[in-house]
Amino acid sequence: MENMTQSTQFPADLLEAVPYPADGLLSDDLTLARDANGNLSLQSPQCPQSKAFFERPRSNTTPAIHGKAATLEDAIAKASSLLQSAKHPLMAGLATDVYGMRAVMNLAETSGATIDHMNSKSSMKNILVMQNSGWFVTTLSEVKNRVDLLVVIGTDIVSYFPRFFERVIWNKEAMFTENTADREIVYLGGRDLNTAPGVSPNGKQPDVLPCDLDRVPEVLAALRAIVAGKSLKADNVAGIARESLEKLAERLKAAKYSVLAWTGSALDFPHAELSIQNIVGVVQELNKTTRSAGLPLSGNDGDVTAYNVSTWISGYPFRNSYRRGYPDYDPYHYDTSRLLAEGETDVLVWISSFKPERLPPHSNVPTIVIGHPAMQFEHAPDVFIPIAIPGLEANGAQFRSDSSVTLPLRKLRDTNLPTLADVLSAIESALKAD
Repeated sequence: MENMTQSTQFPADLLEAVPYPADGLLSDDLTLARDANGNLSLQSPQCPQSKAFFERPRSNTTPAIHGKAATLEDAIAKASSLLQSAKHPLMAGLATDVYGMRAVMNLAETSGATIDHMNSKSSMKNILVMQNSGWFVTTLSEVKNRVDLLVVIGTDIVSYFPRFFERVIWNKEAMFTENTADREIVYLGGRDLNTAPGVSPNGKQPDVLPCDLDRVPEVLAALRAIVAGKSLKADNVAGIARESLEKLAERLKAAKYSVLAWTGSALDFPHAELSIQNIVGVVQELNKTTRSAGLPLSGNDGDVTAYNVSTWISGYPFRNSYRRGYPDYDPYHYDTSRLLAEGETDVLVWISSFKPERLPPHSNVPTIVIGHPAMQFEHAPDVFIPIAIPGLEANGAQFRSDSSVTLPLRKLRDTNLPTLADVLSAIESALKAD
């Protein structure tokens, strides 16, 4: 078998402008120090997630079959055998970069597999709205340079994207804003939020209009009605005074560039896509007289990369299947949880490149795990193949949360592990040879 190791010598160095590949913001301002042994340490800025990612010790993990050490060749042969005999394989997790996802699509077509991302429950909320009615959304660069009023809906953002305010809102310089500290922040909906990052550099406090998360749909429907000029008879909506919503509507209309931001993960209630559709409706109404845009924040674990690559190759995002020999998209039937619960798949291929704690869901079907070398399993999968981590141990490319930018990922330290693309290509070749 062709040598798939990635070993290269890396001298001690100071590495600048390094992106963190597992975060949707792809913050590319990290500075790392690399010692003579190739170990990395984060120098600046302070970011616990990035620090944990880059400073995790290298692993000497080897492939395993049923929990017992195996050669890479034997592990690939076993994985190929499982896929060869499967009637409906499921390739899920999909936490990888562009190169890895392209290999996923190739193997899915060859094996007749269904694909679904580990974050699809939240991502599909946004995708369904975009497919159904379209939307008016902006980019992180536009927000950074133009926003004067930010409305954060149902979340504090920093629970999912810790450096959002630092990178996008309180930046010292902006092309079309004289003083970013004058920006106004409103938190609409949710409780027990960390609003401290929303305090401006000059001490200006954000406005907070709290409500229980499951009441957010009512609040958004009311706000949309008010912005559209409708009158409400209720004195309050979900505990928020009508006057407060009316004032917010006036502020949105007066703003030169308002942004309504949300994360699909935070809007964790039934039919959240309808609430997102109301956000889109508010933005649409505001653009009749001023400028406004939505900002759907996602991209952690490579989910934005996964659906962009899947879409440009097949025409569909994830929850897409090749079991009939052509791309077949069904956001309900091809959900990982449903397929496993209903016994509709007979092999699970779980891909998790960035975070070792993102383990495959428990199931009774044969499981192939291709992922982070530090993964630890309570129940050993049928096959485990550790791979080089994109942006750390392998070159790659990753889409940012707003899908407008693809950043290159650099190999920063040595490893003997193959890339995901190497492994999947070898499995695909074995399937075609049989």
